[in-house]
Amino acid sequence: MALQGSLRDFSVNEILQLLGTQRKTGCLMLEWNTERSLVYIHEGRIVSTREPGLKSDDPLLKFLRKVHRLSDEQIRGIQAIHRESARDLEDLLLNGRYLETEELKGYVERQILDDLMRLVRWESGTYRFDPKNRWSGAPLVRLNTEGVLIEGARRVDEQKCFVARFKDPYELLGVRDLPDADEPLSEEEKELFGIIDGHHTVGEVVDAAPLSEYEAYEALNRMLESKWIENVGRRDPGIEVPKTVRPTRPKRQPLRIGNELVALGLFVALVVGLQFGARWIGPASVPAAGENDVFMATQVRDVRLALDLFKRERGVYPDQLQRLVEDDWLSVRQLSPPGYAYRYQRLGAGEDYRLELRVVRR
Repeated sequence: MALQGSLRDFSVNEILQLLGTQRKTGCLMLEWNTERSLVYIHEGRIVSTREPGLKSDDPLLKFLRKVHRLSDEQIRGIQAIHRESARDLEDLLLNGRYLETEELKGYVERQILDDLMRLVRWESGTYRFDPKNRWSGAPLVRLNTEGVLIEGARRVDEQKCFVARFKDPYELLGVRDLPDADEPLSEEEKELFGIIDGHHTVGEVVDAAPLSEYEAYEALNRMLESKWIENVGRRDPGIEVPKTVRPTRPKRQPLRIGNELVALGLFVALVVGLQFGARWIGPASVPAAGENDVFMATQVRDVRLALDLFKRERGVYPDQLQRLVEDDWLSVRQLSPPGYAYRYQRLGAGEDYRLELRVVRR
């Protein structure tokens, strides 16, 4: 029989502690007004706070967009593939090589903690635990329930302090002093220094930061206590906002070359490609000149992926590459890589194409 009741009688913390202690497996469904959330449990450990598959409001997808790990173009591509395959988002991310396994695990853990911070604050609503509703497939993460709840409680307490400190979202932040060179900083904190310029408010910085809301406030609080940043004024509501500082595309992860022999082979192939010029290539042909450049390899892969996704949506390949830009599959910059130029031709009845990557001589 399913466990169910009111959150006025038992808190989310108490219910999760019970499920963890008894090593239960199933799905805890929570509702409060119009909000509905899920927590999947496997043998007493939390494995997910999202439904299998890929819905438009998928928490993990929203989190990856918020932290700038996926661009809107990549999200559209993932959604297009899901409509055809009905595969789970985690599977699509890994098999599509958008993220490596360990990297994805880290994002999933952060997303689960972010969701639980919100859920443990619910003071009313209903809950229902269904042991028959289980997470499909092998869980990517298995978080200790007690440890997660302790961390969630700590974050909730700190969040109250952050709200008191940054209670005015229109406060302007500026850089006071840069940290010492040997000061350990995360990549996200380093990016914050590029956002904080004396012209953007606390609210705008938090929104533009490649972090969850809690993580952004935590970083700002640390920077403030270290006297790296300071309040430089206030911008009244209604005044025109400066140009957004949100990056348009996420950071790319470098390709990993397995050993020196592979690297040497790539170098030789690049030299040969430059010597004999570019080649015509189809969707699954040998690399063109420049593709053995590590950066260009990712660029060409994105162009090919965009071409395939365009065909899946429209039934044929585009008549020209510019259509990928017009339909928001790629940016203009992606089709104009420095030092290279693409040449594209659709073949026959649109069932195939040729793509040439040329080195631009200066």
